[in-house]
Amino acid sequence: MLKEGILTALLFFLMTIYGQKLPTEPSLNNDIISNFKHLSPQQLLDTADYYHNKNSIDTALVCYSLLINTSVKDTDIEQQKRIIEALNKTANIYYYLCDYRTAYELYIKALILCEKANYEPYKLRIYNNIGNIYSTFNKYDMAKLYYSNALHLCRDSVGMVILLNNLGAAELESGKIDSAFYYLKESLNISKKLNDKHSGILNNMALLYEKKQRYDSAFYYYQLSLNEAKKNGNIEDEAGTLANLGALFFEINKTDSAQYYIGLSNAIAEQNNFLRTLSANYLTLSKIEKSKGHSKNALEFFEKYANLKDSAFNVSKFGEINQLQRLYEISKTDQQIEQLVVEKQIKEHTAYLLRIILFITLFVLLLVSVVLLIIFLQKRALNTAYKALFEKNLEIVDLKETSSKKYSEKYKKNTLVSDAQKELLDKILVIMEDIPTICDPKFSLDKLAVLAETNNSYVSQVINNVLKKNFRSFLNDYRIREAQRIFSTPDDAKYTIEAVALRVGFKSRSAFRDAFKEITGVSPNLYLKLLQEQAKD
Repeated sequence: MLKEGILTALLFFLMTIYGQKLPTEPSLNNDIISNFKHLSPQQLLDTADYYHNKNSIDTALVCYSLLINTSVKDTDIEQQKRIIEALNKTANIYYYLCDYRTAYELYIKALILCEKANYEPYKLRIYNNIGNIYSTFNKYDMAKLYYSNALHLCRDSVGMVILLNNLGAAELESGKIDSAFYYLKESLNISKKLNDKHSGILNNMALLYEKKQRYDSAFYYYQLSLNEAKKNGNIEDEAGTLANLGALFFEINKTDSAQYYIGLSNAIAEQNNFLRTLSANYLTLSKIEKSKGHSKNALEFFEKYANLKDSAFNVSKFGEINQLQRLYEISKTDQQIEQLVVEKQIKEHTAYLLRIILFITLFVLLLVSVVLLIIFLQKRALNTAYKALFEKNLEIVDLKETSSKKYSEKYKKNTLVSDAQKELLDKILVIMEDIPTICDPKFSLDKLAVLAETNNSYVSQVINNVLKKNFRSFLNDYRIREAQRIFSTPDDAKYTIEAVALRVGFKSRSAFRDAFKEITGVSPNLYLKLLQEQAKD
């Protein structure tokens, strides 16, 4: 919306000014527009610059206005930069035409776009140009403010030369000779390093010495300024320096020399419509004529001066500029307030999210703490259960008695067991007492049957019917008890779990672990740990 308003207002002002300062034939403008409206934005900018450099102001303005009115998205930064350049250069044209109100409005519009696009290089140029307008109306405090803002952004030596010179000129006009000398001297030193003596700096140095009434030094710097202006083809600086020389000679009562230099200055100023220079010259000529007693001539020159003052530098125009400045400052303040509101909302939302995150984090920590507590309690209860189970295993395992006695007591209580089964079971139990035999990995049901002098069916039947076990569980019971005995023997503590597993007849650690846990209720690792804890106690 802001951009559309800027472009609409700009078009209105350009159309108004075209009606005054561009060719009056409608067909001419239409022909120019039709010739250039098909060009791309960059081509329009290049074409406008080309005609501007050739001093074809009418054509340059049409090209700049076509560029300014091209549609552009907010995200198209490059196009925004082209529009900023076109606004600034169009404003420069109106500045040199002394239409300061239009120039100022275009500078402000360019500045708003600069701030939006964060286009710092052009921002400092616009600050400098706005400072020049305030200097023109002798509002040096505002001029220095804009020059200082531009200097703060400046990163190149050429720009610093210009800005320091402008600050020095503003201080000089404000009567601050010492600070003016500082800025001008700094500007001159940098320009010397660049091997580019700026005629404007030399002219301001001359003005400074003139204010100090050091006229020889002033004349010296005016001559340097005049030579540099001629050398560089800067006719505006040449006309201005000649005008200042005329004013200098009038001040030291050399009216003939004063009229000579002012005549040279006027010849250039009238030909190129340098209104500021003409205005100053008319005022000086009025004073010269008055000093000679030529009241009529003095009045005529003063009227010319007053007319130029009223047309180009009148109070109402500066009032409009002030109004635009206030509107810009209000707009900027509104933007800052809006930005603060947005930042406040973001901070409040961020704080709200942080509170939620903190609450979630505390809840998760609490939940984790509860889970860890439950796990800890369960683990402690499990350890207690394991210890009880371990102690029970130690009670079950009587290393002084054989497993055969346990099984004998078991089947003797069974009155349903036949004598033949009891006889066979006695043989089996005796064989099972032979630890090396049963811990042989190749020991099997068939081998047990051979040793018991019967077949494996009878052996299996007796184990199943009397002991209520299968052969594998029966054998594992003996082997695991042997493993427990080995674990409990201090001399055998050097054996690893794998070594013990192999020693008692298991072919793998996993098979041993499964059998050990099935019989004892705990794993071999935990069993050893509990043994070690018991030994410490």
